[in-house]
Amino acid sequence: MTVKNPPASHRADPSLGSLVAEAHTSFSTLLHGEIELAKLEVKSSVKNAGTGAGLFGAAAVLLVFSLTFGLIALAEGLVALHLWRWVAYLIVFGFLVLLASLSVFLGVRKVKRVKAPKQTIETTKETVTALRKATGGP
Repeated sequence: MTVKNPPASHRADPSLGSLVAEAHTSFSTLLHGEIELAKLEVKSSVKNAGTGAGLFGAAAVLLVFSLTFGLIALAEGLVALHLWRWVAYLIVFGFLVLLASLSVFLGVRKVKRVKAPKQTIETTKETVTALRKATGGP
């Protein structure tokens, strides 16, 4: 009489090496699956971000072109108020130059506020000095 499936108490326990190998294989399979899932999610996100950026770009181009028509309409509105056409367009031009000048002025003020990250530079130098002392470097 041959026993095909011995009871659990008589089965050989797996060795430590086979358990480690099985754990390594399972972890590797799980890790590869997670990486593939991340790739799929990132690919979808990047595609949506690219499409969104393209649509924002198209909106910006259309807005820039439409500003021309808006400024012409403003000048023609001034003509309707019985101003000479050249004066109306000159007023719109002056308004645009004023807006551009104001933007440059505010931009220069903001750029002058840019400063080096002093605290970060200081702590980085301290870290480098501490690492050199710890490793016995120069």
